[in-house]
Parts: sequence; C-alpha cells; structure tokens
Amino acid sequence: MRKLFYEDPYLRSFKTELLKQETDEQKRVYAVLKETAFYPTGGGQPHDLGTLNGIKVLDVEEADGEIRHYLESELDDSSLEVSGEIEWDRRFDHMQQHAGQHILSAAFEELFGYKTVSFHLGKELLTIDLDVSELPEQHAAEAERLANSIILENRPIDTRWVTAEEAGRLPLRKQLSVNEDIRLVIIPEYDYNGCGGTHPTSTGQVAGIKILDWERQKKKIRVQFVCGSRVLQQLQQKQRVTKELSQLLNAPEQDLPLAGKRLIENTKDLEKELEAARDALLDYEAKGLASCSPEAANGKLISEIYWGRSIQEMQKLARLIASQAEDAVVILINEAQDKLQFVCARGELPKVNMKDLSSELLKAINGKGGGNAQFAQGGGEKLMSGEKLLQQAKELAGQMAD
Repeated sequence: MRKLFYEDPYLRSFKTELLKQETDEQKRVYAVLKETAFYPTGGGQPHDLGTLNGIKVLDVEEADGEIRHYLESELDDSSLEVSGEIEWDRRFDHMQQHAGQHILSAAFEELFGYKTVSFHLGKELLTIDLDVSELPEQHAAEAERLANSIILENRPIDTRWVTAEEAGRLPLRKQLSVNEDIRLVIIPEYDYNGCGGTHPTSTGQVAGIKILDWERQKKKIRVQFVCGSRVLQQLQQKQRVTKELSQLLNAPEQDLPLAGKRLIENTKDLEKELEAARDALLDYEAKGLASCSPEAANGKLISEIYWGRSIQEMQKLARLIASQAEDAVVILINEAQDKLQFVCARGELPKVNMKDLSSELLKAINGKGGGNAQFAQGGGEKLMSGEKLLQQAKELAGQMAD
C-alpha cells in the first residue's frame, strides 16, 4: 500500500481504489484502500480524521500489514473509486507538535545530555519524559530558548529513507528500533532521528514552543509543553482567565498573586471566626438543653430530633452537654431524606453503656457505627421515623439503667 502521507504530508485530498470493506471483532466497519493519505496511529502521533466518499473516518490503524480506515457507516461498494479528504487543521497541528517535540528533545540533549525516553501527543498538551530525576528551572528555560532559536532560523526538515549502514554513519539522537525500512527525520547540523510521523518541511512552520510545567514521574521528569497554534490557544485561555481574576480581585495583572494571597489569608481568618461563632452557639444550645430537660429515673435524659443537621455538629453538641451535665444521658437523632443518624453520650454518673445502646439502635436501622462506653454514633436506613427511633433509644436507655 502506498503511504501518501510520507510522499506528501501536505496532501489534503486524494482518489484511490477500494480494496476491501470488512468488520472487525468489535463489529466496527473498516475500509482498506490501494493508497491512502490518512496517517494511522503510531510513534506517539494520533491518527488523522476526515472522510471517505463523504463518510466520516473515526479511526485509522495499521494492522496485519494493512491500513484500516474505521468508518461511521459502510461505503457504497458498488463503486470501487474512493475520494478521501483529510481534516487538515488536525493534521497540520500534529505536524507542528511532532516536529516541535524533535526540536525540544534535541535541545535538552545538546545542552545538558538529557535524553527523551518517551513522548505523548495529546489533544491539548504534549509531554516528553526526560531520563533525569530533577530539572532545574534554568535548564528548562535554556532548552526552550534554544528550541525557539532553531525555529526562527527556519532550518529545513528533511525526511530520508536509509539503510542500516547509512544510518550508522549519521549522529542519531537515539538508537533505531528497526533494521530495515528506516526513515529519518533530519534537521541539518542539529537533529538526526528515526521517526515515522508527519512533519512540516521547515522549522519555521512550527512557529514556537512553550514549556508549561514539569513534574517527577517514576524517577523521570515529565515535561508539558505546546507548539505552534497551541501556543496561541494557551495564551488566549490564560489571558481570559487572568482578565476574569483581575476583575474578581479588583487588582491589575501583576498584582494578582499578592491579591490572591491576601484573599486566602482573609478567608482563613473568617473561617476561624465563623468556627468560633459556631462553637459559641453550640455551647449556648448545649446549656439550654442541659437545663431544660426533665429528670429521668437515673439522672437527666436529654434528647432531641433534628432534620438535615451534620453529624459533626451533633457530635460536638452531645459532648458539650455530657461535659456540662455529669448526670445526663444524651440521645440526639438526625433525619435525612433516606437515612437516620444518631449520637449518644453520657456524663460521669450514669451507668448506661453507650456502645451497647448504639449496637441495639443500629440493628433497628440496618446501620453501621462505633464508639465506646461514654460516646457512640451511627447511621443507617430510614426504616422508621426519627420519633420512633428516639422512643426505642429511650426505652433501651431506661432498661440499661435499671
């Protein structure tokens, strides 16, 4: 099969002959052509998209020595002639990104000896994994600067099919993975690399490279970057976000970090004040409940039913009441849309075991919980009303107190 994308990576449309049309194991329809300009997934570069006779090409893979064009629907095989159209924006984006990766990887290796061990071309970002454990910020900046100078020089990007012997005489950046059908992508006096992807014919068409970030990944450094039109897309996106933040924080762009830091500090102060206010309200509520509850057979039985209250607040409230009323048994119930929760606690004097009480209540609501003799909590299914669960809890507490 003729691979037209190698003969002319700028070819956007072509006519050819349909060799066969079949379905694979996943019932996906695919066509095999006499020749194709559609690049199949491989070498870190995603496949092309486009159409065959107006039908969308969803995926392109090379398998069993043939290039399969996976289609949205079947071609009309009454005619063997096929017209292919490449989605050019996607193709050229991939050409820019792939060539940019060659340029940046070569920059890291030439300046610092950092070898690229893997490459991924994503929908928005590219990554390379460098065979180092640390990447100083200055090294990243210098590699980016060299890469962009190579782009500005508009050097030619040549592709060449060579034998293993011919390849052995060139300063290849990495060892070849094949011994025949060797295709080299060459930027003269800068980068010599075996590659099966599509690239522009000059470095100037890459337009620019910008490193965005890097992080450690399994003793390697993964560098995130963009090339070509993606640099402008990143700039537009960040400019939009910066403008929105500037308006929200009422600060010019250069003062945004300081404004953000100030906002975070103010928020932390407000959260502390709010927490203190909540604690004060809980303390007030606890004193009210402790002073108003009727006497039980063995001290005070303090109980309440809530709707949609957080379990954390009920825990604090129960502990506060128990600390303020040493003769109290506290049972608090919370109802939600589809569940029941409870907290039970005791002061120093009652002998009721809260863990035993909790265990019995959990059986009634098919729930889970935990605790100890002084304090326990749990929750489960809403198999009854809160009032009924509280009544059971009171009866159990009374029995345990006897």
